[in-house]
Amino acid sequence: MKVGVIDVGGGFRGIYATGVLDYCQDNAIEFDLCLGISAGSANLASFVARQRGRNYTFYTQYAFRKRYASLSNFLLGRGFFDVDYVYGTLSNSDGENPLDYPALRDNPAEFIVVATDAVTGEAVYFEKSALSQDNYAPLKASSSIPFINKPYFIGGKPYYDGALGNPVPVEKAFELGCDLVVLILTKPEKIPRTQGSDAKLAKRIQKKYPKAAEQLTLRAQHYNESVAIAQEYARQGKLVIISPDDTCGVDTLHKDRESLQKLYEKGYHDGRKIKEFFGEKGLLK
Repeated sequence: MKVGVIDVGGGFRGIYATGVLDYCQDNAIEFDLCLGISAGSANLASFVARQRGRNYTFYTQYAFRKRYASLSNFLLGRGFFDVDYVYGTLSNSDGENPLDYPALRDNPAEFIVVATDAVTGEAVYFEKSALSQDNYAPLKASSSIPFINKPYFIGGKPYYDGALGNPVPVEKAFELGCDLVVLILTKPEKIPRTQGSDAKLAKRIQKKYPKAAEQLTLRAQHYNESVAIAQEYARQGKLVIISPDDTCGVDTLHKDRESLQKLYEKGYHDGRKIKEFFGEKGLLK
């Protein structure tokens, strides 16, 4: 029985998934495949490294530093989210809160980071082997929101946020051999995603990266279609969806300490649904 977990990310809303994953660690719930998109890839990196509470510190402390996320970062050309600061300065072995890379490497769970090829607009799936000590480039690429951040280059190729290429990779998880899947959304499941500012951001990158721009304009459609597919798998008993009933005012680029704490607590509470799902499938020890 191969069990996978998907964390779709969502900027600061990712603290909801942090709560879910902390619940999992507190209850010895593990997965065979961990598939992360954008902030979800960072959440799962700490989870696979078994660093319970590490993500919480990033969202509730470091995220309020200007070097982490700010307009000044953007104006200085580092992107609103300074991915080199988050996944380099803070996370390297000599950083303030290092990712335990050896633990991540040695965990038998598969770990896959989803990014988007900025030229083709296609999803790219970086396996654990693409990471190495103090080289977390796939996490940086997966979290590079178009226009908000410049594309992140790996091996001479530009990459954007994984949500453009495959915002909710449920079918990918089953293609990779999963029998059961836990899907963590950071928006309420029953509220369709709207295009919002996607079209405006797409125009900003249209000239240089037309395929990525096209994918950005279609992101809401692809997200909603994938959630519908997930709901069908859930009806078949092959998947469970974990999502907040509301986001407490937290958005991709907006947060405050009280709202973040509330959303984290919602995630921790909702993590119980995974334990119930595992119990129904006879997976609990």
